[in-house]
Amino acid sequence: MNWIDTLKEKVTQFPTGPGVYLWSDANQTVIYVGKAKNLRARVRSYFNDDRLLEAKNGTMVQAARDIAYILVENEKEALGLENNLIKQHKPRFNVLLKDDKTYPYIKITNEKFPRVFVTRHIRKDGAYYGPYFPANLAYRLVNFIHRNFKIPSCKVDFNRTHTHPCLEFHINRCHGPCVKGLVTDEIYSNSVNDVRRFLDGKLKDLTKDLEVRMNTASENLEFERAGKLRDLITTVTEMEQRQMVASAEGDDTDIFAYYAEPPFVAVNLFHLRRGRIVDRREMFWEDQEHFEPSDFFQQVLIQVYLNQQHIPGIIHVPIDFEDRDILEELLTDKRTRKCTINTPQRGDKKAMLGLVETNARHSFEQRFRVLRPSSNAIKEALREAINLEAAPNRIECFDISHISGTDKVASMVVWEDGKMKKADYRKFIIKTVVGNDDFASMREVVTRRYSRLQEEKQPFPGLVLIDGGLGQLHAAAEALEAIGIINQPLASIAKREEIIYVYGQESEPAILEHHNPVLHLIQTIRDEAHRFAITFHRSRRNTSRLTSELERIPGIGKITMRKLLKEFGSPEQVKGTPIEALAASIGPAAARKVLDYYHGPLIP
Repeated sequence: MNWIDTLKEKVTQFPTGPGVYLWSDANQTVIYVGKAKNLRARVRSYFNDDRLLEAKNGTMVQAARDIAYILVENEKEALGLENNLIKQHKPRFNVLLKDDKTYPYIKITNEKFPRVFVTRHIRKDGAYYGPYFPANLAYRLVNFIHRNFKIPSCKVDFNRTHTHPCLEFHINRCHGPCVKGLVTDEIYSNSVNDVRRFLDGKLKDLTKDLEVRMNTASENLEFERAGKLRDLITTVTEMEQRQMVASAEGDDTDIFAYYAEPPFVAVNLFHLRRGRIVDRREMFWEDQEHFEPSDFFQQVLIQVYLNQQHIPGIIHVPIDFEDRDILEELLTDKRTRKCTINTPQRGDKKAMLGLVETNARHSFEQRFRVLRPSSNAIKEALREAINLEAAPNRIECFDISHISGTDKVASMVVWEDGKMKKADYRKFIIKTVVGNDDFASMREVVTRRYSRLQEEKQPFPGLVLIDGGLGQLHAAAEALEAIGIINQPLASIAKREEIIYVYGQESEPAILEHHNPVLHLIQTIRDEAHRFAITFHRSRRNTSRLTSELERIPGIGKITMRKLLKEFGSPEQVKGTPIEALAASIGPAAARKVLDYYHGPLIP
């Protein structure tokens, strides 16, 4: 009995209820996860002659050596379990969600003094609110929180002792929890609770509480505080009214469309809110050799919506799929209100679907035909990819170069408005570091560069990029913090793995596909910094090597040595030059010393 017959025999023992099945290869690696209303019937169908002739199915069965199942109560449970197992095992025959743009959330951390900031990854380490689109809405809300509730999003270590607060405290955007005595635990805790109610949409409750505090402040003759609370009440009341209007204008709508030339697929997702397009999401695949639109969209929708908090009221897709009714029911349960999945056939909805299809084709062309994106597009894509608050107009990138700790140098190259700006490149000779210590060298260079910008009151770049891993990144961060700079966007790109680490988000590194133009941009800048550093290092090393020999000539000083190198280029050329030519350059006495050193004293 061969392995296919063994699998067929095993399947006859499967139950007939709903559940999830897992195909595995000879290494016990899960290669496909599926769900079924009837496990035995569904898995048995894979061995039918017609299905074995299908490219994807036949290839998968040929690779399989085992199959297992998990029995559940109903199809909805099977759908959710299938999604979780796909996330866990990432089987190569499933459609895996690959996304250049994840949804932004606002996070409140679990700390003694919680912080609030924008993130694109949800973990069990704090409270999350969102998603928000367009993405800049999340940043606008966090900025509002800084100005009105004074809860920071900085990366300062609150467990360390700090003697002075940063600029954010002095411009009334932070309570200053980093310095003992500037804020009480009670005041800070009240502000955090206000932020939670604000983000939860409990604006009426928040307004009532603010009014109580305003009246109390007024009674205590704290008129400045009462005035600030009055202004905040006005702002929150206006937001509450806008929220009520928005809720009365209808359900949220998401629209999917695609363009495919297998194995490459591009999907666009448009978010409509109150009839207006507010955001667009692009997704790309490079491994869909056996692309089947119906099965593809079923798996994409499951992974998109079962992995996020927000569920729209209406979802439009370009093609119907087998488990649409079950997914509708599951999303309705998760949303606690009706969610419908439609395939528009006519009218305005069909026209909108056509618009999204056009954009999907354009996305495909940009990604897979390697068209050069515009400067603004690549800056915005960079902001999205590494979760920056603003798209950087200027990037300064640093690299260290040496051989076993000798002739240590560093380079800084500049990318600005879509191109390398060579006029702003800088070279650094490492002055304070002894031996082979790249971290200390990085600290020195970053300190020198940005101390000077501070002194000259020059603007800082939108992003500082470090060639290296977490060690170099943290060294640069330490240097910036030591000179009082705490909110400078800072990232590094690790060699070989090409993983991008963003300071403050090290647990959520950006791992971009090799086709991604953002990765191409960062690699180009990093490679240019490396080239510039290597060139400078070689120049220094060659000069050191050349001068070291000439320095050994008795009676030849540095000025004479520089003349010789400028005139003849190298010690070898000096050695072969007649005494008359040497004398014409450095004088007869010095020429005789050079000649004696290389050829010995002439015998009279």
